[in-house]
Amino acid sequence: MKPVDNDIVLKQLQWRYAVKKFDPTRKISPEDWRTLEQALVLTPSSFGLQPWRFVVVTDQRVKDQLVAASWNQRQVADASHVVVFAIRRNLSADDIDRYLSRVAAVRGVGLDALDGFRKMMVGSLTTPRAGFDVNDWSARQVYIALGHFMFSAAMLGIDTCPMEGIEPAQYDEILRLPKDGYAAQVVATAGYRAADDKYALLPKVRFSASDVIQRIA
Repeated sequence: MKPVDNDIVLKQLQWRYAVKKFDPTRKISPEDWRTLEQALVLTPSSFGLQPWRFVVVTDQRVKDQLVAASWNQRQVADASHVVVFAIRRNLSADDIDRYLSRVAAVRGVGLDALDGFRKMMVGSLTTPRAGFDVNDWSARQVYIALGHFMFSAAMLGIDTCPMEGIEPAQYDEILRLPKDGYAAQVVATAGYRAADDKYALLPKVRFSASDVIQRIA
């Protein structure tokens, strides 16, 4: 038996949309939020390196500050939780070694057994081929986390809105991210849609499967 029926997955994906207006009186329960935080932790990444930090903002004063840095979009003030997806800037061999120490501890292996893996990552990320930008690579990783978070929220019946309409430098300043070597990339607001958000009832507009899926069998 499958853990989740096919129709439930599709029903929740049809239900979700990018919320334009949140109900500020409704808050995500601690239990549900713990699940969503673990969904963030469990996000896959290239090499498993996890070049990110997820900054969760629930302090209303800080959320209100972020409105001006979000092109005056009210979602960041009215949502229950704001998640700022930040990259680890300028990944180095030290970051790789920190990750490998975690691998060794969790899997009970010696660091020497991971030496080949280390050399591959160091070569790929710190002395890369021409045209490779490690910060661009890290930014693409956080978008995997964004999608993972939004899907998990939809399965719990929690609304989200992904937001690229932000001023990253202002987010960095407000949240003091550079002091730890991080930089904001994208935001997801999470909570519950307002009853009068007109966008909740609009039909989804998607190209047909035949337009966007190519099958090679």
